[in-house]
Amino acid sequence: MNRIMQLIRGRLTSSISSVIIGIYLAIAVVLSLLALLSLYDAAILFLAIFETHDITGGILLVLHALLVTIIIIELLETVTAYFRTNRLLITPILIAGLTAMIRRVLMFGVEYTETDEMIITLAAIVVLTLAVIFIGRQEREDVSRDGGEATARD
Repeated sequence: MNRIMQLIRGRLTSSISSVIIGIYLAIAVVLSLLALLSLYDAAILFLAIFETHDITGGILLVLHALLVTIIIIELLETVTAYFRTNRLLITPILIAGLTAMIRRVLMFGVEYTETDEMIITLAAIVVLTLAVIFIGRQEREDVSRDGGEATARD
């Protein structure tokens, strides 16, 4: 009876793992397509700079599009790191959040922004930066101890 339960648990675990891998693969495909579309958008916006009189505004639009591309790539890095290490790494998600906050800071000079909102955004940048440093270090140590590969940047 105990052996049968172990066999059932093993098959269930294997089936669920296959579903998870399939979902992550689908997410990777969608994120790859989004990254390409986002990069295409940045290229179109870059070319549009030469046709506008508001060069500064055009540059900000290109920077925003590029930062969105970086956010998408960091999310894709999370998925690819899962395939390499068989664990979910938090550092790429934190970097995506940090990039989103930096993107927000770029808007401070363009849009009216409350002082409280600026302070909260800057505090989030500090917290995310510290989290990237400390959690990233811990993840690299954990992965290297387990014999895996942490991220493409290591």
